[in-house]
Amino acid sequence: MKLFTKGLLLIAVPSVVELALLGVVFDTQEQTAQAARWVSNSKQILYQSSAIVDPLLRQAARVRTGMVVGDPSFVDRHTVWVDLGDRLSNLETLVADTPQQVVRVRKMQQAIDAYREQAATISQALRAGHNVNSFAAQDTGALPQQIALFRDQLVEFSHEASRLDVERGAALARRRARQQYALIAAVLGSMLIWAATAMVFARSIGRRLEVLTGNAERLGSGRPLAAPLSGSDEIAALDAVLHQTGERLREAEDEQAVLKVRLEARARELAGVNEELRQETQDNEMFIYSVSHDLRSPLVNLQGFSKELQVSCDELDSLVEAAKLPEAEHRRMVHILDGDVRESLQYLRTAVTRAASIIDALLRISRAGRLEYQWQRVSVGRVVGKVVDALQGAISQRGTVVTVRELPPAWGDPGAIEQIFSNLIGNALNYLDPVRNGRIEIGALEQEPVDETEPRAVRTRTYYVRDNGLGIPAAYMSKVFRAFQRLHGDVASGDGIGLAVVRRMVERHGGRVWVESAEGAGSTFFVVLPEQPARN
Repeated sequence: MKLFTKGLLLIAVPSVVELALLGVVFDTQEQTAQAARWVSNSKQILYQSSAIVDPLLRQAARVRTGMVVGDPSFVDRHTVWVDLGDRLSNLETLVADTPQQVVRVRKMQQAIDAYREQAATISQALRAGHNVNSFAAQDTGALPQQIALFRDQLVEFSHEASRLDVERGAALARRRARQQYALIAAVLGSMLIWAATAMVFARSIGRRLEVLTGNAERLGSGRPLAAPLSGSDEIAALDAVLHQTGERLREAEDEQAVLKVRLEARARELAGVNEELRQETQDNEMFIYSVSHDLRSPLVNLQGFSKELQVSCDELDSLVEAAKLPEAEHRRMVHILDGDVRESLQYLRTAVTRAASIIDALLRISRAGRLEYQWQRVSVGRVVGKVVDALQGAISQRGTVVTVRELPPAWGDPGAIEQIFSNLIGNALNYLDPVRNGRIEIGALEQEPVDETEPRAVRTRTYYVRDNGLGIPAAYMSKVFRAFQRLHGDVASGDGIGLAVVRRMVERHGGRVWVESAEGAGSTFFVVLPEQPARN
């Protein structure tokens, strides 16, 4: 049976019983309320019946006085009859559930109506000046006959009303006691029912949940699980899932152990490869440094020899002019000295200058990887301001607008960071489009969130140098940061190693550099630098 069905049964059964108990309580409450209304009705009837006789007696006294003094004004009291009629109508309404009392009220109404007709007749006789002795002769008793009849009916009515009042009061007391007993029984029954329901829940569901919780704790601590629960409800299904999860975790642990062994082996291999790469990189740098220094001496010799040859050629020119050779031989010597020899010397000097420039570039690349950095917090804004001041002459000459945004500090080597922005800003300045006003913007992007739970997470800042220059063709984007790769060589001179040096320095800071560009629209170089030291 599913938990939903069990829960419905655990709720439905006690609820049905409670509804039945509430029905009994409500029934006794309604009966008590009805009895209370009857008692209140009886009290009202007694009060109304006791208050109805006095106005009638006063009216009878007025009628007698009117006959004695012969004044009809004592008899004409219409408001009295209206009031008596209203009182009797109200009294009849109050005893509508008691037919015997209704009959008595109607008899009292008939007696009053008869006496009212007699009073009206007396009033007419007095107004006409007739003798009313005949009426006085009939009215010899203490009360007129109709009023005496009214009083007798009223006495019987009052006795019956008093009896009903006592009877209804006793019924009200009994029903109130029954209501209290029903309420106590309902409360006790509800408590017993829910206690029984709690016991059933504890036995059928609570223990199973306890076993399920225990298995979950064992699974979390890696201990063996208890025996699977029987049944087809959701708790049994969850327990089965826990057992399946335990099996899968054991399988995963076995696979993890195998993978750990493999990873350790691969880690050792990678460590060896990294060491080899480090050694090769160091050897390459040493080789570049050594070769660059070793090549400098031959180049210096070549430059010296080329100057000596130039001096010798100048001396030969003087000797040829002084020798007064024949015209044909003179032209031939001049052609050799001024043409072939001087042109060859020019090519030689150009090649030597180019070789020296390449050697200097190699030395700068090697030095960028070998310099010992002085790590500290660097004010990038101050560094960029210094670079812009140094390039102010070229900026003014080209009519370029340079905008420096707010630049947060970075963690690194001040000299290296200055070289990075100097190369990027200088590169942007060199490759501006000469046909439009140049604009260069240096700023920083919003800081990206860092996962604080990651042990080696480092906060970084992304800076950018944006220009509206010539831009970079898409086919050349992959070669931008390679050494000796030059684009727009006719626009600016250089060795083509500035961006390669930038990438080398940025990577040594643990960052990265990239470019976004559109040919003819400009370029934006992005540099990511750490904001704080790396966590150990």
